[in-house]
Amino acid sequence: MTGTNVLRGVAVAGATAVLLAGCGSASERAADDGGGGEDGVATLRVGATPMPHAEILEFVNDELAADAGLAVEVVEYTDYNQPNAALTEGELDANYYQTVPFLEEYLAGNQGADLAYVADVHLEAFGVYSESVEDLDDLSEGADIAVPNDSSNMDRALRLLEAHDVITLAEGTDGQASESDIEDNPLDITITPVEAAQLPRSLQDVDAAVVNGNYALEADLPETANALAWEDTEDNPYANGLVVRSEDVDAEDIVRLNDLLHSQEVRDFMEERWQGIVLPVGGVEE
Repeated sequence: MTGTNVLRGVAVAGATAVLLAGCGSASERAADDGGGGEDGVATLRVGATPMPHAEILEFVNDELAADAGLAVEVVEYTDYNQPNAALTEGELDANYYQTVPFLEEYLAGNQGADLAYVADVHLEAFGVYSESVEDLDDLSEGADIAVPNDSSNMDRALRLLEAHDVITLAEGTDGQASESDIEDNPLDITITPVEAAQLPRSLQDVDAAVVNGNYALEADLPETANALAWEDTEDNPYANGLVVRSEDVDAEDIVRLNDLLHSQEVRDFMEERWQGIVLPVGGVEE
């Protein structure tokens, strides 16, 4: 994906470690504090959705950050609409909740934002969940399936349904498919866009829903609902990663936080805590 390569190229090339002034930026604070805050510890405010992102960051803060000269202040958000704006406005030093396609979509609609994707950290596979259907083959004609209403996640949800032969999408819609791009719909499925955070609650009103991994975990759907299908995780472009203002890509405290997020301790925590639903990916040297 061209946009993905551009964003990751920015993350690699960075801002050549230039400490530019910015409202509350990590680079500005590091310069003002002589490389650290009180007792040489740099505090980073990082926005995240509660699960698994905030839990991962809290693990980093509790178990690893002090030895790296960091303190991580986690600011939780319950939807996808606020953390990029808060980061752009200087209320955060970084955020950790999104994929490259989601960031691309945000930047396309917010030309004044100058944000960069640092590195993949983990992957949460999308799932198709239902309270009333036990198998995808049991979907009835005219079934109603809820999907995320933002364009990058809607495309991802529709690709999952296509991979399991529920629908067929028109060619040439890679990365941007919507309901209007459904070319073949043998069961005359109704696609209902819903704000991503509300998808677990929508299950009582629809036959099935394609739910983002973090919201499925928060609602305990893997334990309480029927999982009808999972997204393939191999070569999946939808990993979640750390995002910062472009001027801070090479800031020392951001680099240290990124190192910690890719540590063996964090990988082990993810694997033990979520048993294969949250998969560590990437690496600072990959």
